[in-house]
Amino acid sequence: MGGNLWTASVLTLFPEAFPGPLGLSLAGRGLARGLWALEVLDIRDFARDKHRSVDDTPLGGGPGMVMRPDVVDAAIEAIAERPGPLVYLTPRGRLLDQALVREFAAGPGLRLLCGRYEGVDQRVLDAREVLEVSVGDFVLSGGEMAALVLLDAVVRLLPGVMGNAESAAEESFEEGLLEHPLFTRPAEWQGRKAPEVLLSGHHEKVRRWRRAQAEDVTRQRRPDIWRRYLASRESGEKDEG
Repeated sequence: MGGNLWTASVLTLFPEAFPGPLGLSLAGRGLARGLWALEVLDIRDFARDKHRSVDDTPLGGGPGMVMRPDVVDAAIEAIAERPGPLVYLTPRGRLLDQALVREFAAGPGLRLLCGRYEGVDQRVLDAREVLEVSVGDFVLSGGEMAALVLLDAVVRLLPGVMGNAESAAEESFEEGLLEHPLFTRPAEWQGRKAPEVLLSGHHEKVRRWRRAQAEDVTRQRRPDIWRRYLASRESGEKDEG
């Protein structure tokens, strides 16, 4: 791993989970073409006893097990020289959004720590200044699925992976809105007609229609995003004035 190649280094108890779906479609083709690199390390390889123990009971009592700081720290040290921020996938973290995805894609790579059980000892997270990131307000069995989601979102933005930059520019969240409805041939299906404007060949009318649809669907389905969009638009108008 070296040079300027965008690299993902993943620490996990289940290395067989990778590349998983990242080996398919756009991400998989990009991986095969050398547009990005994936390195996966088994955290158990850094355990210090014959049983390869990586967890222990929580101090203070309570259910489940906690990943040991000494084992996790040794695993992190093994990728200390790899590029990019060290990210721990956890429901407690900063919510992953498209702005953060773009920030990760613009960097040299990512180092990802996938937790299991009840989580990771806080001391190693503090000592290593780990960035905690959440893919949503729900709980998964471990960080592997969250890491796959994060990497898929990031890798598709890397140069050459998607191929069509215009496609990325029109997707949900890229302009602060959800994506407009999509249609293809046939123009009429089961008595349902596609919007006439999309058949007009008038690019500016199509653009305006799509923007209006994106605004409508965002306002109806995600009022939180709509409020942020309005606030950013008002801020931009003030700056121009």
